[in-house]
Amino acid sequence: MNTLLATMTDQAPEFVQLRRDIHRHPELAFDEHRTAALVAERLQAWGYEVTRGLGGTGVVGRLVRGTGGRRLGLRADMDALPVQEDNGTAWASSRPGLMHACGHDGHTAMLLAAAHRLARDGRFSGTLHLIFQPAEEGGGGALRMMADGLFERFPCDAVYAMHNMPGVPQGRLVLRDGAMLASSDYATVTLHGKGGHGGLPQHTADPIVAAASLVMALQTVVGRNVDPLQAAVVTVGALHAGEANNVIPAQARLELSMRALDRGVRQLVEQRVRALVQAQAEGFGLRAEIDWRPGYAVLVNSPAETALAREVAIELLGAERVTAHGPQLTGSEDFAFMLERVPGSYLMIGNGRAAEEGGEGDDGAPLRCTCMVHHPGYDFNDDNVAVGSAYWVALAERFLSAAQPPLGMNSTATGRSASALSSASPS
Repeated sequence: MNTLLATMTDQAPEFVQLRRDIHRHPELAFDEHRTAALVAERLQAWGYEVTRGLGGTGVVGRLVRGTGGRRLGLRADMDALPVQEDNGTAWASSRPGLMHACGHDGHTAMLLAAAHRLARDGRFSGTLHLIFQPAEEGGGGALRMMADGLFERFPCDAVYAMHNMPGVPQGRLVLRDGAMLASSDYATVTLHGKGGHGGLPQHTADPIVAAASLVMALQTVVGRNVDPLQAAVVTVGALHAGEANNVIPAQARLELSMRALDRGVRQLVEQRVRALVQAQAEGFGLRAEIDWRPGYAVLVNSPAETALAREVAIELLGAERVTAHGPQLTGSEDFAFMLERVPGSYLMIGNGRAAEEGGEGDDGAPLRCTCMVHHPGYDFNDDNVAVGSAYWVALAERFLSAAQPPLGMNSTATGRSASALSSASPS
C-alpha cells in the first residue's frame, strides 16, 4: 500500500465518526449552520485562517506555507436532501424527511481529513484554499459563493472537486478531459385553451390533446435536431390537466427537464423546445406560456489540470485502480460554474457496486454494495474517507510543489458570466 494511503487509513476512524455525526444531522441548502460551524471550528483549531458565511453558509479555510506563489482550491459540498432515510444504519438521520442521500457528508469528511494532515505534516509551498460549499443540490451555492467574491478574496490558479459514484468499485478514481457532466435546464409549459363539456368538443380548444401531441413532438428534438454524435435529453416529467372524465379543462401544464453535454447543443435544445411549444399550441388554437429556468452549466474539465490529477491518482493507487478517461454522465453539478472561472477538474471516486451486481473487486475481496445517490437506502462508503483524503493530500502537495511550473490561466481569467438561477435545479 502507498505510504500516504496507509497513513490516511490509520487516521481515518476519527473522520469516519465525524462523517457519521454529520450524517445524523443533515441540513438542506443554505441551512448548513451546524455543519459549517463544525467545519470552521476544526479548521481553526488546526491553524487555518477561516472565513465563515461566504455565500450564506459557506466556509473557506486558508493555509499558507513557504514562499511559493501558486494557489490551489479544493472544494467539498455540505448540503443534504429532502429524502426520508431507509437504510437501517446506526448513524441514520435524526431528522425526519432529511438525509445525506448524495454523500456530501463523506465529501466534507474527506476534505477535513486531508486538511488535518496538510496542516500537521503537509509538504508544500504556496497557498491552499479549502472551500466548503453550501447548496449544491439545486440551490446554486457555487454561484452564491462566487457572487460573494470567492475567487477575488481567495484567488486560485486551479480548483478541484470530487464526488462519490455508486456502481464503480470502492475507491476507484475516474477522471475525464473536457465535458464530463451535463447542463440542466427546466421549464413549465402552460397551454391555455377553452374548456367545456366533454360531449361538445366542437365548442372547446382542448389543451389535453395539444399536450399529448406536444409530448410526442418534443421527442423529435434529440432524435432529429441534435447531431447523433452528441448527447442530449428532453424529458416531460409531469403533465397536469383536468379532473373529470366528461369535462375538457381550460389549461394543461407540462413540466420539462433538458440536459446536454455541449454548450452549443444546450442552446439548440432550448431553441427547438420553444419553437415546438409555440407551433403545437398555435396548431391547436391555443396560447402557450413558457417559464424557462436555466439550471447548471455543462461541466468542462481543463486538460492540463486533469492531466495532473490523473498522474497523482495513478501514483497513489496504481493504474489498475484508475479510469483515465471515464464516460460522460448526464447528472449536473454546480461546480461547473467554478470551472468557468478557474481551470480545474472534477473527478469521481467509486462508492461500490450496486447490490444486484455483487461479485469481487480487483483484489478478489467481495465488493461493497450500495444504492444509487438520491435513494432512501443510500449511504456513503466509509472506506473512501482514507482514499479520498489521501488523494487530496497528494494533489495539494504536488500542485503546490515549488518545482511545478504553471499549468494554465490564473483566477483573473473569466469564462462565461454565470447568471443567477431564478429557480435552481436539482443535480
